[in-house]
Amino acid sequence: MKLESDFLVIGSGIAGLSFALRAAAHGKVSLVTKREITESATNYAQGGIASVFSQEDTFDAHVDDTLVAGAGICHEDVVRMVVEEGPQTIRNLIDWGVEFTTKGDSYDLTREGGHSQRRILHADDVTGREIERALVAAARENPNITIFEHHIGIDLITEAKIAKKRVKPNRCLGAHVLDIGSGAVKTFAAKITLLATGGAGKVYLYTCNPDVATGDGVAMAYRAGATIANMEFMQFHPTTLFHPHAKSFLISEAVRGEGAILRRRDGTAFMEKYHHLKDLAPRDIVARAIDNEMKTHGDDCVYLDITHKDPEYVRSRFPNIYQTCLEYGLDMTKEGLPVVPAAHYLCGGVAVDLNAETDIQHLYAIGEVAFTGLHGANRLASNSLLEAAVYAGRAYKHAIEQLGTNHFDFPEIPVWDASTATNSDEMVVVSQNWDEIRRFMWNYVGIVRSTKRLERALNRIKLIQEEIDDYYWDFIITSDLIELRNIATVAELIVRCAQNRKESRGLHYNIDYPERDDVHCKKDTFIKKNF
Repeated sequence: MKLESDFLVIGSGIAGLSFALRAAAHGKVSLVTKREITESATNYAQGGIASVFSQEDTFDAHVDDTLVAGAGICHEDVVRMVVEEGPQTIRNLIDWGVEFTTKGDSYDLTREGGHSQRRILHADDVTGREIERALVAAARENPNITIFEHHIGIDLITEAKIAKKRVKPNRCLGAHVLDIGSGAVKTFAAKITLLATGGAGKVYLYTCNPDVATGDGVAMAYRAGATIANMEFMQFHPTTLFHPHAKSFLISEAVRGEGAILRRRDGTAFMEKYHHLKDLAPRDIVARAIDNEMKTHGDDCVYLDITHKDPEYVRSRFPNIYQTCLEYGLDMTKEGLPVVPAAHYLCGGVAVDLNAETDIQHLYAIGEVAFTGLHGANRLASNSLLEAAVYAGRAYKHAIEQLGTNHFDFPEIPVWDASTATNSDEMVVVSQNWDEIRRFMWNYVGIVRSTKRLERALNRIKLIQEEIDDYYWDFIITSDLIELRNIATVAELIVRCAQNRKESRGLHYNIDYPERDDVHCKKDTFIKKNF
């Protein structure tokens, strides 16, 4: 089946929906999402969205905080652009129906780790859910947006792929997509293709990401020939609830922003010896500190303590976190919450320019799937939703210009050929490889790395990829197989980028190169597929 539209959007978080809502004023939009439309990382974001929204705050202060967190390799022009376009971007979200929490006649601004001012707009402690609610409602009401739930992208379609040779400049023409329900592979042809597929936390054993975060967009773009950057910088959120029945439940950074203290099992507060900001230090420092405390003292977790705050304030400020913890038998107003770090946010991704376009024409990437230069070696808390929304606007404006100035003609796009594939009765191959990748990535390529661990990880990945390739081409594809193929690709990219960085900076810490090297390594890590 072949479906044509002006815009193909793959992903349904704040990035994809913001772009789709704008683009729908200029053409037909096909929006593809691999679960229900609301199942995205945006929906699980608790803390909020950062922007200068008070008289006490300034653009320069927000820029400086971002640059400090990014450990020297943020692109300052990108940082300033995103920060300065932030307030209007927030107003656009409000116009779409997002309701942020207010305090009197103004918005209730909170503070998170790494921020020098209160600049986090939030909707209680379910900010992402509120943003997703409003944008999904607007998208469902728009007649120019057709939503394809339970559809997963397989591979991008490019002129080079069709011609089976190098084409310069290469152009994206759409994507092959699996209808998970029917098993049919559909061909989506589009003048403009946007990747908004989110991150890749599921490449690690422990993550606070939703199950959909399997790095699909990064893997698809890499296979198509797009440049990938800074994959070594995976942010580990310091405080994920440690409980046998709590599946990756994140305790928002805003809890520390409101005064919570990290303590060892014996009650000792420890962050003072790691950073002058103590519990409000940037995430990379807090995650490594917790990791070190756990290993030094042999503990399974540390504790996040906000019991010194008024119980009613805690319950009203963090209603979702409070209620969820209660369901697990934990009352955060009376006891410290057991927490551990978990893979949270990918600071690298598909390299894009200031308009969110990749080095493949008419292919854009925004949100966590993209590398813009904003985050550097460590993302500042609550800059992610801001980046996605700002770049959605920029991608939209640039794409409309492309539509207005270029003539679009589609070459004949071949349909997906599965004539020689058969059904597999050995799905254990998929589950075994999935589990193995996630375990060795956690153990070898996690918060603390070494040269030897990275070598071991890459050797494992190569063996698994050979097995996946044999399996992939012999059997009828499933969503599980597509995701396995993608996390194996992403794992390889993370390891290879980590091997190229001979220093420790931000989220990348190598015990063989423990110091930051601004002479040789103050730069981004780029990687591209050899054809």
